[in-house]
Amino acid sequence: MTRVAAVDCGTNSIRLLVADADPDTGELVDLDRRMTIVRLGQGVDRTGRLAPEALQRTFAACREYAGIIKEHGAERLRFVATSASRDAENRDEFVRGVLDILGVEPEVITGDQEAEFSFTGATKELTGSDHLPKPYLVVDIGGGSTEFVVGDDHVRAARSVDIGCVRMTERHLVRDGVVSDPPAGERIAAMRADIEAALDLAEQTVPLRETRTLVGLAGSVTTVSAIAQELPAYDSQAIHHSRVSYDRVREITEWLLRSTHAERAAVPSMHPGRVDVIGAGALVLLSIMERIGAREVVVSEHDILDGIAHSCAAEVR
Repeated sequence: MTRVAAVDCGTNSIRLLVADADPDTGELVDLDRRMTIVRLGQGVDRTGRLAPEALQRTFAACREYAGIIKEHGAERLRFVATSASRDAENRDEFVRGVLDILGVEPEVITGDQEAEFSFTGATKELTGSDHLPKPYLVVDIGGGSTEFVVGDDHVRAARSVDIGCVRMTERHLVRDGVVSDPPAGERIAAMRADIEAALDLAEQTVPLRETRTLVGLAGSVTTVSAIAQELPAYDSQAIHHSRVSYDRVREITEWLLRSTHAERAAVPSMHPGRVDVIGAGALVLLSIMERIGAREVVVSEHDILDGIAHSCAAEVR
């Protein structure tokens, strides 16, 4: 077994996985898995730059993670950065900060690479499963972008489009620095139109409607599952491989978009960093399900982070 560490730095959160990996089978045994909301993508859609306070929050999390990685004695570390750092004019400042703290240069990957990692992480346990028909459509609804990947045992087509929960919230639901609470109908309609246009774009590359199993990843989807199950607290084991029907997703999305900040914050499974962006994320999920006619979504806690760790194990081989 090889001890590996994987960091996924997205638009909304930064996550760490330390695991023992079998270089022959790719099997992962988790040792430490954690997530910190840093909102690295704060304002990037508007300014094109990473905000100083967002960088400081991210660097603080990196310092915490550096201690955990050292404590576990990981032999290999891979740090992958996604949508916000791809878009930012000052991403070199981000790269230098991470290199100074963790000793590795973050890989600012393309949307297609992000999709490949997500597919591997989400489906490695599902491959060969008789009760989940192929092809799979893996959708990773992040803060800045959403990745679409169709495949069987391997990726057939992938596309990344800019409809993440933070980007949609900032573009349509924020006025004068404040999130609408709840948003007016015309703002929701404009956000929905933006999402539909992005789905049209994704469909030019990815045959979305060939899907037989929809697999949903990342915080917006897992939070919808937690709400659907009425969990008393966020529970990864209960959420992983849960199934949420289309009717339940629609019901939850409609409630999130008409609720107040206080009502959403009172949901016991809701991470404080998702309170203002969960409505947009849920609407992205609902729109995807309607586009492909999905009756349910299979929710996975394993995603791009696991794919990054699998890639570390593959390097050993």
